[in-house]
Amino acid sequence: MLAFAFLRPHGGQDTGSGKHRHRHATQQQAPGAAGGTDVQPVAVEVVKTGQMPVVLTELGTVVPITNVTVQTRVEGYLMDVLFKEGQHVHKGDLLALIDTRPYEVQLAQYEGQLQQAKAQLAQARVDNARYQRLIKQDSIDAKTARDQEFTVEQMEGTVKSDQALVDNQKLQIIYCHIIAPVDGRIGIRAVDKGNYVTAGQSGGLAVLTQMQPISVIFTLPQDQLPQVAEQLRANGSLQVEAWDSSNTHKIADGTVSTLDSQIDTATGTVRLRAIYPNTDEHLFPNQFVNARLLVKTLQDVILVPATSLQTGPSGQFVYVVKSDNTVEVRPVTVGISDGNRTVVSGGLKTGDRVVTDGTDHLRAGTKVSIPAAEPASDKSDPAKPSAGTPTP
Repeated sequence: MLAFAFLRPHGGQDTGSGKHRHRHATQQQAPGAAGGTDVQPVAVEVVKTGQMPVVLTELGTVVPITNVTVQTRVEGYLMDVLFKEGQHVHKGDLLALIDTRPYEVQLAQYEGQLQQAKAQLAQARVDNARYQRLIKQDSIDAKTARDQEFTVEQMEGTVKSDQALVDNQKLQIIYCHIIAPVDGRIGIRAVDKGNYVTAGQSGGLAVLTQMQPISVIFTLPQDQLPQVAEQLRANGSLQVEAWDSSNTHKIADGTVSTLDSQIDTATGTVRLRAIYPNTDEHLFPNQFVNARLLVKTLQDVILVPATSLQTGPSGQFVYVVKSDNTVEVRPVTVGISDGNRTVVSGGLKTGDRVVTDGTDHLRAGTKVSIPAAEPASDKSDPAKPSAGTPTP
């Protein structure tokens, strides 16, 4: 025979199981219950009016106002190089010297020809004067006297021609002395002393770059052109800051000097040139910079911290703390921003309190608390209330 035993749980086990289920239910209910009564700590800022600069930032390139390839105008042996690479030179400084001796010899020859022509002209004029007296006495025929007048004119032309040869040769000797056409920094030497150089040879002797002042050329979209052109007409110039390529460090302050005469049809942009004194030479030719153009400054506009702006399905909004310390969702219309503060053109008024931190768990009607400001550093009088702390 088979014996069957029916086991039934003891009452103590039922009680323990019930307690376990109760604790689990309590743990699940607690967060929900707390969610309806918890006060969320937030940081707020009072909405104020202020100024907001309208700044356009575009990529620009440092371009020298004058960039000269130093060339020789005559050919010959380079006798001397009188500059050091990287040296700052001034307009009129002697940079190099080409052998002048062949040109001096040629000059002497032309001067001899000129002297001979002048002597012949003098003789022709004397003869012409004598012929004019003789023709009055009918001692010679008119043709002979007229021919002598032509001879004088021919000799005058010869003298002028020879004088031009002399002047040109003197100019060639001047060209043998290569001088700096502008102030600037001279680059790496392209030709060494002793080489034979020719006029217009590729690369020249060196490149001379004007460093002070210097310019930055940048472009603006054609849509921005009207407001920029309007401000240029009204003010005559606009301020432009040059920042480094990472846009974290300001290099120099300058002004717009030129607005190009046409829009580039390929890019839809217009070029502008800004001038910088560059006394410290922190701007270097062909350097890429960020040009920050100050178009104008908006006055008495409503400003909010950029951290207070939230984005929802219907657009941007802020949490406004009401007098009962509950929050309201307020849609706003925003304008330009400098990264820290943003212009609000609709939805807020001066004196509104907007939440700047602690927005993660907020919704309309949520109760909030605003922590008191940090106590001021005043240890001499502990009883004295600190700034931002209400007094009883």
